[in-house]
Amino acid sequence: MATLGDLERTVMDLLWATTDSTTANELRDAIAEVPAPETGRELAVTTVLTVLSRLEKKGLVERERNIRPHRYRAVTSREDHTAELMHEVLVTAPDRDAVLARFIGSVSEAEAQTLRTLLGGS
Repeated sequence: MATLGDLERTVMDLLWATTDSTTANELRDAIAEVPAPETGRELAVTTVLTVLSRLEKKGLVERERNIRPHRYRAVTSREDHTAELMHEVLVTAPDRDAVLARFIGSVSEAEAQTLRTLLGGS
């Protein structure tokens, strides 16, 4: 699973924030309202369509082709995407135990408790 560029992340954040599918024009309008340096200029709808096409090729977005204008939605949740990224990093580590130990050592007490609960401990 590929990492996301700034504009791709902005588009995915907007798609993850809604349960409905959305058009490229609607995304462009929503991006214009996002106060961030990477969205400081007005985007053409063709730019948004290019980003959506890239996200579709990465398997993160699906397009409803039976209607015009096409509508787009996230294929997986933000949590699923983040977990997959974490898994990819972990499987490339030569010493998985060391990576897990460092990760667990850096979480807050509340996060550690969540991990214990999820793993069946108390």
